[in-house]
Amino acid sequence: MSYEMIAILMFATMMLMLLTGQRVFAAIGFVSAAAAALLYGTGAIEMPFNAAFKLFNWYPLLTLPLFVYMGYILSESGIADDLYKMFHVWFGGLSGGLAVGTIGLMVIISAMNGLSVAGMAIGATIALPEMLKRGYDKVMITGVIQAGSSLGILVPPSVVLVLYGMIARQPVSQLWLAGALPGLMMASLFVIYIVVRCKINPDLGPTVSEEERNIPFSEKMKLLRAGIIPFLIFFFMTGLFVMGITSLVESSAVGATAATIAAAAKKRLTKVVLEETVRKTLGISCMFLWIILAALSFGAVFDGIGAVRAIESLFITRWDLSPWEVLIMMQLSYIFMGMFLDDTAMLVIVAPLYVPLVIALGFDPVWYGVLYTITCQIAYMTPPFGYNLFLMRAMAPPEITLPDIYRSIIPFVLVMTLGLILVILFPQIALWLPNLVYPSRLG
Repeated sequence: MSYEMIAILMFATMMLMLLTGQRVFAAIGFVSAAAAALLYGTGAIEMPFNAAFKLFNWYPLLTLPLFVYMGYILSESGIADDLYKMFHVWFGGLSGGLAVGTIGLMVIISAMNGLSVAGMAIGATIALPEMLKRGYDKVMITGVIQAGSSLGILVPPSVVLVLYGMIARQPVSQLWLAGALPGLMMASLFVIYIVVRCKINPDLGPTVSEEERNIPFSEKMKLLRAGIIPFLIFFFMTGLFVMGITSLVESSAVGATAATIAAAAKKRLTKVVLEETVRKTLGISCMFLWIILAALSFGAVFDGIGAVRAIESLFITRWDLSPWEVLIMMQLSYIFMGMFLDDTAMLVIVAPLYVPLVIALGFDPVWYGVLYTITCQIAYMTPPFGYNLFLMRAMAPPEITLPDIYRSIIPFVLVMTLGLILVILFPQIALWLPNLVYPSRLG
């Protein structure tokens, strides 16, 4: 059997196992272990062993549990609730203001957690009932929460970009900086769409009643102080990092410590909150460690049989595609896979194949990491099986049906596609900040 056929068989077997509902790390790990044993015999045991040591020697991986912990301590202690109350009062007078405030909430939750699931959970449990109660259109606000929560994998500290950096061997600090401006641009495009849509049809997002908005200015300032804590933690953490005072890992430790101190200062650091935070942090961190370990093992076998070079030869030599045509094909493949898989599974499957190809074509792998992440956002919300669609259905109240959820994401997918095109046409949207902080990149 040729190496090309072995590569296709490995890929097809892994996809089949994932589609049957197997855990991502189990499916990928099994295929890589079985292929290694069949190809290399007893010596194949060294592959996962070496992958494990490579994983645990990667110092920036310490940021993963620290950032996840920071997000959960702020969420479990109710500080995220304070943030939404602040948006509720300060933006309630604007038509569609609560939807705009929800996007702001999602950006901050993303900057605290780095996962889309956290934003979805907080949006569906806090923001969605409030907006439904105030007469907001259920289809529009369902789309708002799904689109806003997807920012969690783009805005730093994105856990997806940490995984991409690990698998693609790119600096996480540069990837985070590259994701910052596109993430804010995407959030701004969402806000512009909401404001324009509610301006045309005010019934979609009515203003909050005068009684609720007419609270004393001192009470408004109190809410502002309570809701601004996450902002302060985020800017304190990233500011020290950008100024070069702390390293990447140290800045994650600063964020986790500051979040714990904030919860304690508000007398919310109870035993229950701490136990729940630690339990969820451990679960998420262990899941990602197993996935990365499986990905490294799979990548070692795939690279060993020359699959990467075979794909490069197929696209460039046999099909005679231009670099931009190859790039578009790769992005379309992400959208297709996103109908069935989550971002982590997609990354593990194709990053070992695509990243060397991206570099060979002359594209910046840091810029491509942002393209991959934005495409994942779009794929998350693409029917029929987009990951976010079913997550939303599980968390939404009964009056929001699956057809409502499908209809809700159409305009936001179009807005995100516009954002993707802008980053492709103007790479400096992603690369300006990393080039500014790391001038050596330009040399």
